[in-house]
Amino acid sequence: MAAVRTRTGRKRAVPWVVVGLWLAALVLVGPLAGKFADVQQNRAVDYLPDSADSTQVARIQDRLPGGESTDLVLVYHRDGGLTDADRRTAAEQIAEVSGAYDLTGEPRGIPSKDGSTLMYPVTSTQPGQDDKAREAFVDEVRDIADGDGGLSVEVGGPGALNTDMDKVFGTLDATLLLATLAVVTVLLILIYRSPFLWLVPLAVAGVAATVSMAAGYGLHELFDVTVTGQSGGVMTVLVLGAGTDYALLLIARYREELRRHERPYDAMRTALRGCGPAILASSGTVAAGLLCLLAADLNSSRGMGPVGTIGVLAALVAMTTLLPAVLVLLGRRIFWPLIPAFGSEPKARRSLFAAMGTSATRRPVTVLVGGATLLGALALGTLNLSGSIKQEDSFTDRPESITAMQTLAREYPERSSRPVTVIVPEKQAEAAADRARTTEGVAEVAAGRTGAGWTEIAVFTTAAPETPAETRTIETLRAGLDPEGAYVGGPSAQQMDLAESESRDRKVIVPLVLGAVFVILVGLLRSLVAPLLLLAAVVAVWGAALGIGGLVFEPVFGFAGNDPGLGLLSFVFLVALGVDYGIFLMHRMREESVGGAEPEAAALTALRTTGGVIASAGVVLAATFAVLTTLPMVGLVELGFVIAVGVLLDTFLVRTYLVTTASVLLKRRMWWPGRLSRAPERTAPPEEHEPVAANAP
Repeated sequence: MAAVRTRTGRKRAVPWVVVGLWLAALVLVGPLAGKFADVQQNRAVDYLPDSADSTQVARIQDRLPGGESTDLVLVYHRDGGLTDADRRTAAEQIAEVSGAYDLTGEPRGIPSKDGSTLMYPVTSTQPGQDDKAREAFVDEVRDIADGDGGLSVEVGGPGALNTDMDKVFGTLDATLLLATLAVVTVLLILIYRSPFLWLVPLAVAGVAATVSMAAGYGLHELFDVTVTGQSGGVMTVLVLGAGTDYALLLIARYREELRRHERPYDAMRTALRGCGPAILASSGTVAAGLLCLLAADLNSSRGMGPVGTIGVLAALVAMTTLLPAVLVLLGRRIFWPLIPAFGSEPKARRSLFAAMGTSATRRPVTVLVGGATLLGALALGTLNLSGSIKQEDSFTDRPESITAMQTLAREYPERSSRPVTVIVPEKQAEAAADRARTTEGVAEVAAGRTGAGWTEIAVFTTAAPETPAETRTIETLRAGLDPEGAYVGGPSAQQMDLAESESRDRKVIVPLVLGAVFVILVGLLRSLVAPLLLLAAVVAVWGAALGIGGLVFEPVFGFAGNDPGLGLLSFVFLVALGVDYGIFLMHRMREESVGGAEPEAAALTALRTTGGVIASAGVVLAATFAVLTTLPMVGLVELGFVIAVGVLLDTFLVRTYLVTTASVLLKRRMWWPGRLSRAPERTAPPEEHEPVAANAP
C-alpha cells in the first residue's frame, strides 16, 4: 500500500513540476521575446541571394563614404502646370531639407515636358544603416515637403518605399498575433462548446508563441539567421495554427480515455501514447519541410526555414508537456458541461464523417476519379497567374511612396525616375561610364561616390521601372560591363534577381521537401505505398489551391501580379502541413488494421474517429492562415489565401473522400511491403461497415 501511495504521489507531483518548469522558462525568456521584432530586417538586401549582383552592389555601397545611402525623390505636381510660386515653394523646401541633413550633392530639379511636374532626387548618407534614423529622415522630409492650393507634393524613391515597408512590418507581429488569437478563440469556443476548455489550449499556444519569439531572437544573435517581417509573421501563424491542431488531436483522444480510466493522469498517459507518434511525425514533417529551405539561395527563404522550425517545435513541446500537465491538474471538470464520466459511453449519434465515408465507399472508383479530375481542373487555373508583381503593386493600400512612383511614371514616360546603380572598380570607372552611355536604352549616366576602391554610377534608363524594356537594358548593362568588373544593382535589378533565385530554389527545394517528408512517413507508417498516396494527394491539393488563386487574384482581388516566392512557399507549407491530416487519419487506420480490422472497416473507423478532429483542426489552421489576407501586403495576402484554400480542400475533399476511397481500393496493398500487407483477407460482416457513435473533438 505504501508503494502504491508513493507512486500515486509521484504521479500527482509530475504535472506540478512540468508547470513549474514552464513558468521558470517564461521568466527567463520573456525579455528576449520582446526583442524579436527589433532584429527583423526588411531591407531588400536582406531578402536577396548572396550571389546576386544587386546584393554585391548593396554591400559595397555600405562601404562607400557615408555608408548606406537613403535615396528619395520629391515630386511636385499641379494639374494644368506648375506656377512660379510652386517652383519657389519647391526650391525653399529643398533648401530646408539640405539645411537639416547632409546631402550627397546639390539636388537639381528636373521638370516634366508638359511643365506640370518637377522632381528633385535627394540622397543622404546621414541616416546610415539605422532603421529608426532612416525612418526619421523620411518622416522629416515629408513634414517639410508640403503643398496646398492644388499643389501636390509626394516623397517617393527607394528610401521612402523601404520606410513604408518597415512601418507595415513593424506593426505586423502585434496585429497578426491579436487577430490570430481572436480567430482561434472563436473557433475553439464553437468546437468545444465549453466556457472554460478553450482557454487551456489558447493559453498554452500563447506560451509557445512567447518561447518561439525568444528562440527566434537567439537564432539571429547566435547564428546570424536572417529574420524578416514575413518569416516572423509566418512563425506566429505556425505556432498558433499547428499548436492548436496538436491540442485538438490530444484533447479528443484524452476525452476518449477519460471514459476508460478513472484517474486523469492515467487517461492522459494513454492518450499521449496513442496520438503521440502521430503528433511527433506531424511536427517532424513540417520541421523537415521548413529546414529544406536552408538550401535556398534567397536570404529570406533560407532564414524562414529555421525560424519556422522553431515555431513548430515550440508548439510541439508545449502541447505535449504543458498542455497535458494543465489538463491533468484541472481534471474532468474542465470539460463542463459535457464531462466524460468514467465508464460512460459517448452519446450515440450518426457520424457525419462516417456517413460521408460510407457513401464514398459505395462507388470508390467513381469518387476517386471524379475527385482527381476536379483537382486537375482547378490546377489549370495556374495558367492564369500573372507574372512577378512590381513594387508599385505590392501594397493593397498604396502608401505615399507608391503614389509618387506612379506620378513619376506618368509624367516622365521618356526616362526612368529610379536609377540603375552600377558599382565598378575605381580605375575602370571612366571606361564603364562611357560604355554605359552608349548602351541602348540608357538616357543619362551620372557619377556618384568613390571610396574603398569602388565608384558608384547612377544609370537612368529610357524605360519605366520593372518593365520588359528596362529588364533588357539591365541585362545588356550586365553583359557589357562585366569585362570592367562591374556589378549592376538597384531596386529593379533586385526584383530581377529575386525572381531568378526563386526559380532556382523551386528546382532544388521541391524534391528535397518531398524526399524528407517521404522518409518520415515511411518510418511512421512502415509502408511505401501509403506515403506515396499521401504525397500525391498533397501535391494535387497544392496545384488546385494555386489554380484557385490564379482564378481570383487578378479578376476578383485586382492584383497586378504574384509574389515570386508564392509557388515555393505555398508548396512547402501545404505539403508539410497537409500531410499532417493524412498522418492523423493513416496512423489511426494502421492502429485499426493492427487490431485485426479489415481494410474497409479500418478506413471507416479511422475516418469516423478522427474526422471531427481533422475537420476542426483544418478549419482552425485555414483560419489562422486566412488572417494573412487582412494584411496590406499583396505577397502575404496571396500566400495566406492559397494555404487556407489548400488546407480546406485537403480537409474536406482529399482526406474524407480521396484518401479513404484509395485506401479501400488498395486494401492491404496500401501497407506494402510491411507486415500488414501480408495479412490474410477475410470478409467483414455487414455490421462492421455501419457507422457508430462519433467522438466529439
